[in-house]
Amino acid sequence: MIKAGIIGGAGYTAGELIRLLIHHSKVEIDFIYSTSNAGNKVSKVHQDLLGSTDLVFSDAINAEVDVLFLCLGHGNSKAFLENNSFSDATKIIDLSNDFRLNAESNLDGKTFVYGLPELNKEAIKKANYIANPGCFATAIQLAVLPLAKAETLQDDVHINAVTGATGAGTSLSTTTHFTWRDNNFSHYKAFTHQHLGEINQTVNQLQSDFKSDINFMPNRGNFSRGIFATLYTKYEGSLEEAKQLYTEFYKDAAFTFVSDEDIHLKQVVNTNKCILHLHKHNDKLLVTSIIDNLLKGASGQAIQNMNLIFGYEETEGLKLKANYF
Repeated sequence: MIKAGIIGGAGYTAGELIRLLIHHSKVEIDFIYSTSNAGNKVSKVHQDLLGSTDLVFSDAINAEVDVLFLCLGHGNSKAFLENNSFSDATKIIDLSNDFRLNAESNLDGKTFVYGLPELNKEAIKKANYIANPGCFATAIQLAVLPLAKAETLQDDVHINAVTGATGAGTSLSTTTHFTWRDNNFSHYKAFTHQHLGEINQTVNQLQSDFKSDINFMPNRGNFSRGIFATLYTKYEGSLEEAKQLYTEFYKDAAFTFVSDEDIHLKQVVNTNKCILHLHKHNDKLLVTSIIDNLLKGASGQAIQNMNLIFGYEETEGLKLKANYF
């Protein structure tokens, strides 16, 4: 058994991380750090865990844990690590965007590997520090990776993606209130979303001559969780050639699958899966990608990375059934 610590235990991603780790056969949760909830039962905040755990939030940190998960707001992980020291043997998995870009991946001698297993599995296995990908970035990259790997991206890429309300975190704002979200739909950060940095970085890692634009339109949906992303670009090959490309690329992927049928969000909610569907229209290839933003887009992928680092089965603790009905 390895011992895990969680920093920032009150948010959605931490709640899902706790839910999964208490059922993981190889992990014992050593502490869940939350200054605002220290002394409270975890189930008081994460009420879905009532009866599943008696863990209590702590304001103390064990610097000797085997793995540390940082579930902090963007910009806070770097500050936390600058102010708190951990054993050189402690593996760190950060769920913020602080270390995802190559230019920002180093901190005091620690180099964070970008934790997208379908791209960097072998590097993840050898890593001590992981920058967990963003939720939109995960869904979109898994939709475009095979095209970039085959160097078939020769034109602009257009993306329209919708995320559930949990993508905004637990902090209240005008656009997260039920009265605003219910029966409503809107876009935000058009063409400028922060996950574009990760997406462009990955595409150029696989296809260095890609110079066209990636146009990303993020949307807010009136549902709780999930990401439904559609991506299209010019593609000279046939639909059958595209399917072969994707099937071959993901043949060894534990959680990414290509469907011959149209797909919908209920197939992936509460799972660590990404499901893709391809459609050809004239000279354009349409790729649809669906994930659970809190699992494959955050906590599930973090545990997938942990499994790879410690040599466990990649699917350990992540054999989850979708909330289909």
